Amino acid sequence: MRDAADPAISGDYDLVMAIEMLHDVPDPVGILRTMRRLASRSGAILVVDERTEDAFTVPTNEMERFFYTFSTMHCLAVSMQHDGAGTGTVIRADTVRRYAGEAGLSSVEVLDVEHPQFVLYRLA
Repeated sequence: MRDAADPAISGDYDLVMAIEMLHDVPDPVGILRTMRRLASRSGAILVVDERTEDAFTVPTNEMERFFYTFSTMHCLAVSMQHDGAGTGTVIRADTVRRYAGEAGLSSVEVLDVEHPQFVLYRLA
């Protein structure tokens, strides 16, 4: 087993993906830094994570209520282990943009893919 945020990981890949996991990890910025290192010059970085509203609103939709419930029971606790980020299941696009910027990535594009649970981000 290896920490995906390990700075010693290197490679040269056309596609580097994180699928429904960025909200769980203690070090999401470290993961994105690793992904940046692994992507070739013309490679793509794809993050797939939970489709949430742009901001917290009351009342909210069914999926967001589900995400908050699941987050408090599992994802938030997993993300907080070892003094982690504590992102939790409700990861919003602004949070992905902030993490990407801290990882040295300059753009986050929300891809036009309709899915009830997931949103796809292309990072560069």
